[in-house]
Amino acid sequence: MLQKFGFTQYESQVYTSLISVNQALDATAIVKRSGVPRTKIYEVLNRLVVKGILLETTVEKKRLYTALPMDALIEKLKVDFDSDIEELKKIEVVEMEVDDRVWTLKENQSITSVIKELSQKATKSIFISMWEDDLQNHLPLLEKKYQDGLEVVIHVIGKVNTIIPTVYTLIPNQNHDMLERGRILIVDEIEMLFAGMEEDSWQAIRTQSPPLVKFFTDCFHHDVALTKITQRYHDILIEDEDIKEALLKLRY
Repeated sequence: MLQKFGFTQYESQVYTSLISVNQALDATAIVKRSGVPRTKIYEVLNRLVVKGILLETTVEKKRLYTALPMDALIEKLKVDFDSDIEELKKIEVVEMEVDDRVWTLKENQSITSVIKELSQKATKSIFISMWEDDLQNHLPLLEKKYQDGLEVVIHVIGKVNTIIPTVYTLIPNQNHDMLERGRILIVDEIEMLFAGMEEDSWQAIRTQSPPLVKFFTDCFHHDVALTKITQRYHDILIEDEDIKEALLKLRY
């Protein structure tokens, strides 16, 4: 019975033998009821006493044992379990070693799945850049993360409707032939994924390498800044042929 809670088979047998009888027993009687070998009984009894599962007393030089009542045992196990969970949480927050390797990934659906997985585990912030039709696949999760209190910043090529206020939209100029399809995701500013098209197939890299995460984070904010400038001063910028030519070469 107690084995599911981390007790040994012998410990479980002893407790069961005592809880099922309404009297205190000595070691000899417990051996008969529990089936635990005589050579092991005192070792097992002592462990259960130390764990607070058995009560003991001495009457006329004979040591007797009785089981902790079932309700009390259940309450003890619950409290111990909650305490163990709190200790486990402390272990989880210990800083883990950064995996600075650069992983490559191919195939569109695999890349999409990894983007969702990374977004799901975000706890502080999500910076994401992609085209509108790609973004639609991730928008429900991004909106949920925003509602959960995370910082969510979106840079999108094409129009999109969302409850997220920090969306920066670039509407491509018809002459903007250098604009390439791509995806950037930065999660909590500690992990990133970048995907692009190569010979009509999607390929991506994923890493926690601090220099690369910082570089792509800077790229993301660079794209956002350019988009804001282009939106606000579009007519003025386009009238200047030199600036227009430079803007149309940008990949964003």
